[in-house]
Amino acid sequence: MLRSAVAATVLSCVVACTVPTVWPGSPPCPMTVHPPIAPRQPHTTTVHGRTLSDDYFWLRQRDDPAVRTYLEAENAWTDRVLAPTEELQQRLFAEIKSRIRETDISVPYRLRRFVYFSQTEAGKQHVTYFRRPADAPEDSADEVLLDVNRLAEHEKYLAVGTMRISVDDNLLAYTTDNTGFRDYLLHVLDLRTRQPVAETIPHVRSVAWANDNATLFYVVDNAAKRPYRLFRHRLGTDPSTDTLVYEERDERFRLDVQRTRSGRFVLLEAFSHTTAEIRVGSADHPEQGFRVVAERRQDHDYRVSHRGESFYIRTNDRGRNYRLVTAPVADPGPANWTEVVPHRDDVMLERARCFRNFCVLTERTGGLTRLRFLTDDGRDHYLALPEPVYQLVSGDNHEFDATEYRFVYQSLTTPPSVFDFHVARHTRKLLKRTEVLGGYDKDDYVAERVHAVAADGTAIPISIVHRRDVPRDGTAPLFLTCYGAYGLPHPIAFSHALLSLLERGVVYAIAHVRGGSDLGKHWHDAGRMHQKRNSFTDFITCAEHLAREGYADSRRMLAEGESAGGLLVGAVVNMRPDLFASTILDVPFVDVLNTMLDESLPLTVGEFEEWGNPKVEADFRYMASYCPYTNLQPHAYPAMLVRTSFEDSQVMYWEPAKYVAKLRTLKTNETPLLLYTNMSGGHSGSSGRYDAWREVAFVYAFALWTLGIDE
Repeated sequence: MLRSAVAATVLSCVVACTVPTVWPGSPPCPMTVHPPIAPRQPHTTTVHGRTLSDDYFWLRQRDDPAVRTYLEAENAWTDRVLAPTEELQQRLFAEIKSRIRETDISVPYRLRRFVYFSQTEAGKQHVTYFRRPADAPEDSADEVLLDVNRLAEHEKYLAVGTMRISVDDNLLAYTTDNTGFRDYLLHVLDLRTRQPVAETIPHVRSVAWANDNATLFYVVDNAAKRPYRLFRHRLGTDPSTDTLVYEERDERFRLDVQRTRSGRFVLLEAFSHTTAEIRVGSADHPEQGFRVVAERRQDHDYRVSHRGESFYIRTNDRGRNYRLVTAPVADPGPANWTEVVPHRDDVMLERARCFRNFCVLTERTGGLTRLRFLTDDGRDHYLALPEPVYQLVSGDNHEFDATEYRFVYQSLTTPPSVFDFHVARHTRKLLKRTEVLGGYDKDDYVAERVHAVAADGTAIPISIVHRRDVPRDGTAPLFLTCYGAYGLPHPIAFSHALLSLLERGVVYAIAHVRGGSDLGKHWHDAGRMHQKRNSFTDFITCAEHLAREGYADSRRMLAEGESAGGLLVGAVVNMRPDLFASTILDVPFVDVLNTMLDESLPLTVGEFEEWGNPKVEADFRYMASYCPYTNLQPHAYPAMLVRTSFEDSQVMYWEPAKYVAKLRTLKTNETPLLLYTNMSGGHSGSSGRYDAWREVAFVYAFALWTLGIDE
């Protein structure tokens, strides 16, 4: 490629040429220019007798100056087109900031001799972590554990990955990523002297201390970002001499290392999207090695917790929704498993957490989670929850000898609320509810769960929130979002920022389509591999249902999806380009075929079990039938904002860049097609909280503008 020539061509594409741009149902953009047109460089690949043409393959060349020039030209074009929304963006940012207590402290949790907490301060982008002795007076000075603001002083991006305290409470092992590419560096800090006690170790994904306070187990990534090797490190020794304990050679599998809550064992988990193999090692004798709990068997997934002389094992050996068994520590193989909770077709066992005197099960039924407490008296207790649509997750539960279980509850109208539940007394105590400044009243809003019926008769849940005074007469604008992949249920979370949409009369809805696990593992199975198209048709069904039932104006609907959710939106607009007025695709996985054909990329091989392996002809043809990039056609497409990050390691920036470049040559109408690249962000965008709020304001301004709301 002639790099200078390509760069010159790209630059020439942003010469101003004022033209009016108007599209039905949205306001005019008074001053626009022709968008950048990416040069075409023919590139073909033949797979199973089909030739794939990819004229924008050259955008993969990260170090080519022409690539950065093109992305920056697209950013300039986006800024120019959205110039009429700049005041709205500033107003939205101010609204978001005004609702959040900028200086705030988390609920402290205990770990051995200390209590730990974090604090945000007004004007600072990042959190600071603290601790104090558990028996210290409340007015005693707090010890700074880690000030992320200081770490980020000279960085464009800074994220802390994992933090682990040694058993004697004196050493902190933590990892940092300063690019956004999930390339984590391991540090060990002596909390008594505030001095590092070991050389930094690169590419570390997870860490666990042994009980001698001198041995660290850590897992490192390979070049494709797959955690694949477990090392044992002795403090004070050269990391280059660290012992390789285990290497995972199956490229579908990833490794994770952690200590059990009891502190007795170190767990090495090897897992793919369908299968797991767990090894246990003694935390007291780190050099003894690891033993397998259950040998690897395709499609057998399990996880292990420890309590007393038993391992508690969540396993899908008798059904997709898992059951709970115990096994003796001395010989935990499947021949010795004893059932505690059977498999149930209508209830998925999501997780089991063990403490000295009880176990807590997270179960999912009817699309919602519930907590079930197992105690030695044999009487189970279910925790009752008040709202029809909510999210429930574990809080900070580090103490094995705990008498209380901490959980975090929230809904579309209830801010995150931290509770301690006393297991023996069946009582709960609210420790903190995140404030919403500015006079928020949850009674001003309505949250509900409805169902849309797919063509095959399947009922698809939809979670909805809107102001109570929004009429249900088919006149309201709709913001419809979705994920629907990897067996991950869509979170039902409160958002300070979302109030800016709701206050302007927007109806916000989540389509819980097949592909997630909102209704159990069968819900995941029905939306992956050769059933993936169910995710797309479910989303269409949900949009049509909301319009038909009067929740939304069919001419003012917006579809939004992130990552795999962006794939969904991209596939849907190819199938039904007429359905939505506008769309937002965040870090979207839109180039399915080309990415899944490249096994050198992060995630590719492991995800053969989610999307299929294009080397298998049947898988290739099925993926080819919905791949958003492959199936772009001449159509009148909705207004579209596509966002990506240059340092994203999960969905490479070139996927959305190629998608926009190709679509520019095909779309037959004048709706905005905008690409914006965060040049120093990761998969989740910027690492600083103020920067993140500005990004939300930017996205919401586009949404309101294209839905005809400019106030």
